[in-house]
Amino acid sequence: MQEHRPIELPEIISEANLLTEEERRSIPARIRRLLASAAEIRDPGRDVRLREIVAEGGRRGVFDRDRFGISGLIRSLDSAIEFCHRVSPDRSVITAMLLYRMVPCGLLTEKEIAKEWGEDVARLVEGLNQAAALYQRGTPTESENFRRLLMVFAKDIRVIIMMIVERLVLMKMINHHPSERLVRDIAVESNYLYASLAHRLGLYSIKSELEDMSLKYTDRETYTSIARQLNERKNERDAYIYAFIEPVKQKLEAAGLKFDIKGRTKSIFSIWNKMKKQKNDIDHIYDLFAIRIIIDTPRDREKSDCWLAYSVVTDMYQPNPSRMKDWISIPKSNGYESLHITVAGPEGKWVEVQIRTRRMDLVAEKGLAAHWRYKGIKSEASLDSWMNNVRDILEAAESGPMELMRNFKMDIYDKEVFVFTPRGDLFRLPAGATLLDFAFNIHTRIGSQCTGGRVNGKNEKLTYRLRSGDTVEIQTSPNQKPKPDWLNIVVTSKARTKIRQTLKEAENRSGDLGREMFMRRLKNRKLEFDEARLSRLANKMGYKSMSDFFHEIAEERLDTAEVIDRYVDFDAKETEVKPAVSAEQFDLSLSHSDESDARGESSDVLIIGNDIKGINYRFAKCCNPIYGDDVFGFISAEGVIKIHRSDCPNARNIRERYPYRVITTRWSGKAGSQMVATLRVVGNDDIGIVTNITSIITKEKDVTLRSISIDSNDGLFQGHLSVGIQTNAALTALIKKIKTVKGVKDVTRSM
Repeated sequence: MQEHRPIELPEIISEANLLTEEERRSIPARIRRLLASAAEIRDPGRDVRLREIVAEGGRRGVFDRDRFGISGLIRSLDSAIEFCHRVSPDRSVITAMLLYRMVPCGLLTEKEIAKEWGEDVARLVEGLNQAAALYQRGTPTESENFRRLLMVFAKDIRVIIMMIVERLVLMKMINHHPSERLVRDIAVESNYLYASLAHRLGLYSIKSELEDMSLKYTDRETYTSIARQLNERKNERDAYIYAFIEPVKQKLEAAGLKFDIKGRTKSIFSIWNKMKKQKNDIDHIYDLFAIRIIIDTPRDREKSDCWLAYSVVTDMYQPNPSRMKDWISIPKSNGYESLHITVAGPEGKWVEVQIRTRRMDLVAEKGLAAHWRYKGIKSEASLDSWMNNVRDILEAAESGPMELMRNFKMDIYDKEVFVFTPRGDLFRLPAGATLLDFAFNIHTRIGSQCTGGRVNGKNEKLTYRLRSGDTVEIQTSPNQKPKPDWLNIVVTSKARTKIRQTLKEAENRSGDLGREMFMRRLKNRKLEFDEARLSRLANKMGYKSMSDFFHEIAEERLDTAEVIDRYVDFDAKETEVKPAVSAEQFDLSLSHSDESDARGESSDVLIIGNDIKGINYRFAKCCNPIYGDDVFGFISAEGVIKIHRSDCPNARNIRERYPYRVITTRWSGKAGSQMVATLRVVGNDDIGIVTNITSIITKEKDVTLRSISIDSNDGLFQGHLSVGIQTNAALTALIKKIKTVKGVKDVTRSM
């Protein structure tokens, strides 16, 4: 292994450019404090290399001033010192604090750090830099999602503690910063985010200090006023604490306990909160301080000795039962253990007394058990019992809790992902959520029109699985609509519900369209609508609802003409619909019909199939063919041959979907009885025009006027004439004659 020449402190200082003279003079003292604080974890060989890297960082400008105007070197050194004092000396943490700024500038890579200082240091450096990158997105830090994503990015609980300590150092350094707005923003963020995290981790002394400084920077007048009043009453308060403590000490000693007892003034922030809640000034806030009794006792006697001290205090002073807090029997979720009682002391003033053991005090001050707060816990219900087990592990660990912490990663939010919009807005979704889930999470309309998106600048499909830290931009199209297979893509209940809802709405609209189509066809064929009859038919065809039935018509999966034919012929007593057969399977010789309009040998004017005559058939009511029309035969679902005109509205659909059921048909012989044809006449609404039209029809030989309906509007009339006529040629001749009537504009044959 290469030997390194020890680097003296002046060399490091000389490389730290842009330092003031005062800062340069302070660095040797800071380094000595760090070496002293970390004495138990020092490694001379590695320390030399670390000094070399720090010196190189100084030359490269790594430790230049940050946006707060603070030297990076001084901030790193102070953070490392603070971590040793506030938490615990840890070589990986100290090394990471001094090295992590060197990765973004390219002086070191995480791989190089892992190779030279170990994977543990590299993981901490990665967590610190990822958390720093999160801030650069400009996402509001006051959101709960930001706090959760910070946890995800950190990966290691020590990274969060390091960030809390760094924030404490920063808060101490910005007291006289010229930008009041910047100081205020940092103070608000520190109180909301970092003090809250410190509380949840059991780092109470850091929490209190962050809260106090936050109040100081956001409301300096209030802070100064409370601090001044506390200072003015210091002598009075000290005398009262002494009068309270002395008799208690004697009783505790008589009980055989080894202990320390001291009085502690509550934090300014805590006092300010009490003033707000109680709506009183400081003169009427009585519990401005707390008495703390710290007992030296073996682990197996902790509870009994704490309760012994409790009995001593409550025998001397009257307790307030409503303010009794037993966190020994049931510790807080972050590992905090203590007995809190409030008693009426001398002069009847209420005094809070906290009773705990030396071990409990260490946990309360440095939050050792709280390091495990987030490991493997998925529900608050199991937290307390789990923490009890963790405390046993911590206390039994010979190498200390910081060593144990190395083996655990933060996976509290491994079932969630946190993603950004291009504007920096932060969203939380369950793990496995797709780009389509994200689109619906933003807005139903965006989700419904989503065609894909750009994730971290790269085009991705709807099925892309989101990862924490992704920046997602949704792409939409007004022509896009939800599809049934989208239900297989999304995982969130919100997206699934919205997709189902949208599909149902589309189906309902389609059903309305199908109903309209069906009613229009019925009207064209002059048929009455019987909803009960149609409902029975739909049920017999296997549809659970009329909505589904009409939806199939709208989607053209049902032939409207066929449905109407079945509707016309449907009998409520019918028990089974005959299966449809192909033209090849149909036995023409056995075909028959009992219908009144069926034709057979007596009126043999059609040749169906291969020149076969004498076959029973039926004329389709959708087009009403007459002798001479170009026609074809169609075997319907009921097994009946129906004759359609070649220009029938349903002809194209029939030929495309059921070519195997189409039979060649042609006219033969002479025309027989009259057949029904419908004419549509449009003309001026003149007096006598209808009379003239009907006069022509009645004068025609072998033509019968069966029905007539007239509608007039804005000087025009439109009429439908139903006539009995024998041939297509006769109908053509009749149309020509009607067109000669004065005022008639158009005459056409309708279906």
